[in-house]
Amino acid sequence: MERVDAIVVGAGVVGLAIARALALAGREVLILDRETRFGSWTSSRSSEVIHAGLYYPPGSLKAALCVEGRDLLYAFCRSRGVPHRRLGKLIFAHDAAHAPALDAIEACACRAGAGPLRRLSAAETKRLEPVLDATEALFSPMTGIVDSHAFMLALLGEAEAHRATLVCRAAVGRIGRRGDLWQVHLEGDEAGAPAVEAPVLVNSAGLAAQALAARIDALDPAHVPPLFLARGVYFTYSGRTPFRHLIYPVPEPGGLGTHLTLDLAGKARFGPDVEWVDSVDYRVDPARRERFAAAARRIWADLDPGRLEPGYAGIRPKLSGPGGPPSDFVISGPAEHGLAGLVGLFGIESPGLTAALAIAARVERMVR
Repeated sequence: MERVDAIVVGAGVVGLAIARALALAGREVLILDRETRFGSWTSSRSSEVIHAGLYYPPGSLKAALCVEGRDLLYAFCRSRGVPHRRLGKLIFAHDAAHAPALDAIEACACRAGAGPLRRLSAAETKRLEPVLDATEALFSPMTGIVDSHAFMLALLGEAEAHRATLVCRAAVGRIGRRGDLWQVHLEGDEAGAPAVEAPVLVNSAGLAAQALAARIDALDPAHVPPLFLARGVYFTYSGRTPFRHLIYPVPEPGGLGTHLTLDLAGKARFGPDVEWVDSVDYRVDPARRERFAAAARRIWADLDPGRLEPGYAGIRPKLSGPGGPPSDFVISGPAEHGLAGLVGLFGIESPGLTAALAIAARVERMVR
């Protein structure tokens, strides 16, 4: 049996950021992931947007960690050469009925310290994006995009340079407790000797965080929140588009509405939509094209629907279901469940990519 200073389960962007933070603090860290490579679940199935922190209730973890993480992420990308671009984002009202939603976003963003915003008239919006039909809009200059794979690769490289090791194809089974050590058994060998033990255990398993928590012998199930799955599909657009910024409608229940984002090569994609599902399914049905075309035409009236192609799907790990109130991140440590060295992260959906470095710093402080 191997012993290390800390075990992080889950090699998504947040797990890698946590492993890096723990390694930089002087700990020998083992990162375990059941897949064949890092970041193959939620972290590789997002819009790759660096969020400014506009939507999240002041005082929430999402609000605080998004704003802190945004600034840390921009600084990290600049200093490490991670490809990124601060494009700015327009949140538009398609008609006057949506103006109160813009008021609410503006007020929320100001209270949360999300940075400067500009309220634009229809004419001012046209000057920024001539083909966007909007009665008014909010412009967020702090919003950007990042190469999420390059970001994860940089996190992993720094972690490995400071005594962290990533082990893939390592599905975690039962997790026991011996004295002050967490003992991790691999799946299929729960009855045998544990594979590794450590005084610090971080559950950053994303969509599988609740299932992993259920396998921790000492953890009271009362400290594990429920899981709801919200599926979001993206369609990509082949050919050039006339947009220079990210374009978002006012939010809808469960998500931010079908929006237009650009990758670092300038290629456009529309999505994600919101569909509540019972299991993880990443297939994209080409028959959804017409629905996407209808939503996309609210952004770009002259869009050619024949150029919309099935892209990819992602799953949001929600902590409240359809019709429920928006849920916050849950980062549960010894102060909540009473178990030394254990941290569980639940409901780490958007803005998890943006907030990753701030989440990591918080977790590192929790286990000092």
